[in-house]
Amino acid sequence: MASIRSLMAIGGVLVAAGAFAAWAQSPPAQPPMDAGPMPMHRHEGMMPMAGHAGAAGSATLPTAPGQDAFGAIQEIVHMLEADPGTDWSKVDLEALRQHLIDMNELTLKAAETPKVVDGGLEIAVIGEGRTLAAIQRMVPAWAATMNGHKGWTTKATALPNGESLTVTATDPGEIRHIRGLGFIGLMASGSHHQPHHLAMARGEFGHKH
Repeated sequence: MASIRSLMAIGGVLVAAGAFAAWAQSPPAQPPMDAGPMPMHRHEGMMPMAGHAGAAGSATLPTAPGQDAFGAIQEIVHMLEADPGTDWSKVDLEALRQHLIDMNELTLKAAETPKVVDGGLEIAVIGEGRTLAAIQRMVPAWAATMNGHKGWTTKATALPNGESLTVTATDPGEIRHIRGLGFIGLMASGSHHQPHHLAMARGEFGHKH
């Protein structure tokens, strides 16, 4: 009987050892399919910061200044700062700002009445207050600058509430050109505006507008 009990004890030990070995060699249990992803507390806390850093590094910055006159002044400032010869004691950006206000008043608020005349157009440009002041500064200055351009004859005559601008030519093609441009097209003609703005900002004019 003792030998039988010994054999049974040895058999029990062998069975337990085999079960333990099988358990040790089996892969770890996987979570149920519907249990969702396992929590990643440490990594999930850091991933959003890495994502933001990558987005900031690759994002394209906006280029629009937000307002056209501000953008024109900003461009001039960059040019002045890039030029080692800029005399900052003469720079007059306020004069440029006032001129841009004049341009805004003339472009958006002045009233104009065109009349076809021999060889071109005669345009009554009128306004009041700040708009009138802009008309009185800009229209005569434009006429003086553009006289002779493309063979045009340009003349400004003062009115009680504005200016009369007459633009004529002898070439039939230029006559059609003048009439097609109209007031604001004529005022925008030529390439003198940008150099004029830079010279004004440099303080190279005695007048303010």
